[in-house]
Amino acid sequence: MKATKAKAFCPGHVTGFFEILRSQDLLSSGSRGAGICTNLGATTEMTVEDSKNKTIEVHINGERREAATTVRAIDTLLGKRTASVLASTVLDLPESQGFGMSAAGTLSASLAMCSILQLDRVAAFEAAHSAEIECGTGMGDVSAIHCGGVVVKQVAGLPPKGKARRIDGNPEVVLAVLGDPFRTSDALADTELVNRVNREGAWRVGDLLREPTITNFMRLSQSFADDTGLVSEKVRAAIDSASAVGIASMAMLGNSVFAVGQTGALESALSPFGRTYKCGVDIEGVRLVDD
Repeated sequence: MKATKAKAFCPGHVTGFFEILRSQDLLSSGSRGAGICTNLGATTEMTVEDSKNKTIEVHINGERREAATTVRAIDTLLGKRTASVLASTVLDLPESQGFGMSAAGTLSASLAMCSILQLDRVAAFEAAHSAEIECGTGMGDVSAIHCGGVVVKQVAGLPPKGKARRIDGNPEVVLAVLGDPFRTSDALADTELVNRVNREGAWRVGDLLREPTITNFMRLSQSFADDTGLVSEKVRAAIDSASAVGIASMAMLGNSVFAVGQTGALESALSPFGRTYKCGVDIEGVRLVDD
């Protein structure tokens, strides 16, 4: 038969602070915390052909990649079906810099796959969320994207098992990449770091819910980065440089910062430290797109 195609876009997600909570039930596992869904993300074109064997190939920005998280999600959606699958993903932002590109790539591929297989979009969220946790590439980005906007995750897990709400506000956000990629899986395997993160992340959720504003979110994110000891000297210098024209913090987890305030001035303040990106807040969520 002719190849069947579908294309989907998924927003990115920048985490400001978080607490990791694991459960035997993958859909109840995840994180509490807060972050921003961005209108820069990932677009995946999925091509599926009938085959006697199940083969899944993933290309990211034109290069064939192992992409274990995306492969796992697609395999879950296929189940016992056999097919030849090609997922071609284009990322708007760098990987492993705290911008949720693993989740965005996996979820965009999952939604495109669900469209082809005529599955409910709920299956896409479940497959992507579970694959992220199983592969150690993320804990809460998929559930945040499920909500959209500037998100506070109150209960860990994918809704409806998890619970999240939006904060009012639609700021322009400036991102800056300052150094080498940060492997989320390594951080999640560091017991001492996880304990420190959980101690500092837990109380900040309640603090933000008592004063649910962008300013308070940024303030709590900045103090979280400091109190966990995750901030490098370069990230601290970039945050300080941005403070005159806005407020910035470290993107979790990456050698990168995110900032809100006077957008042009923030770009000028951060550009000496690394490449900058300007984005908006996404409230539409993952969606199918036309060619």
